[in-house]
Amino acid sequence: MRTIPPALAEHLSGEATTLCHGWRVTRRDGVVLGFTDHDHNLIFAGTLFHAESGFAASDGEGGADLAAATSEVTGGFSSAAISEADLSAGRYDGARVDMFLVNWQAPAEHMLLKVQEIGEVSRQAGQFTAELRSFAHRLSQEQGRIFNRRCDAVLGDGRCGVDLTVPGRHGVGTVTSVADRSRVLVSGLSGFADHAFDHGVIRFAGGAAAGLSVEIAGSRQVGGGTELSLWLPLEVAPAPGDPFAVTIGCDKAFATCREKFANGLNFRGFPHMPGVDFAYSYVDGASLHDGSVLFE
Repeated sequence: MRTIPPALAEHLSGEATTLCHGWRVTRRDGVVLGFTDHDHNLIFAGTLFHAESGFAASDGEGGADLAAATSEVTGGFSSAAISEADLSAGRYDGARVDMFLVNWQAPAEHMLLKVQEIGEVSRQAGQFTAELRSFAHRLSQEQGRIFNRRCDAVLGDGRCGVDLTVPGRHGVGTVTSVADRSRVLVSGLSGFADHAFDHGVIRFAGGAAAGLSVEIAGSRQVGGGTELSLWLPLEVAPAPGDPFAVTIGCDKAFATCREKFANGLNFRGFPHMPGVDFAYSYVDGASLHDGSVLFE
């Protein structure tokens, strides 16, 4: 049961109220922004809530069960608030949203209504619409590990154990040119061989793409530097001179883990598991499957 602060409860019991809503958005990169549907900025809960953002909320739905409640919030792009470039870059994907009810004449009288996170975001004609999901939607997502021949750890994390700070496993440089949103030419990586950064990650440290991380599909040395091909096109293109950091990658195969990283004991997959090719094959009488090691 929600407890209404006494001062706000007294205001709600009056004949007329001066209420509005406030949204505090906490992005995954730690940036915190506040917005309100009131016509003046408000300060409460340690946050400045901007009025010029043009935020407006739709009707929401909810219940007493564990069904994932959803609602929407709409607004206009503003350079002082949410920009189209930030939305396109995915900086608001999965952001936490705290929704408040507040007395705009006395902002200290406020209460937290609900906590949600941003789901699907659509953009059109200078406006955006963001889906707000309750945390209950996570109950419908897959949890736990999946049995797979390939590793399910992230290269360099605690489960993997590979040290990416070792020389030859990382690099830094600057963007030289952008061929298109899926290919960038960079400098600073001339000491690495072709394909050294296949399946790796590039993280931009400055410019319009600062803070963004993208997986690398392939890398090769060319006349003017190193060409990096990206798995997904960049929503925000970097500019020449923008700094970046890059780490090598792993194709998640057991042979790569053992031979390239000498990390076979930490392999987080199941390389001896029969694949679908075996499950759908014919009985030939020649293959032996008695549970012994298939390869070492």
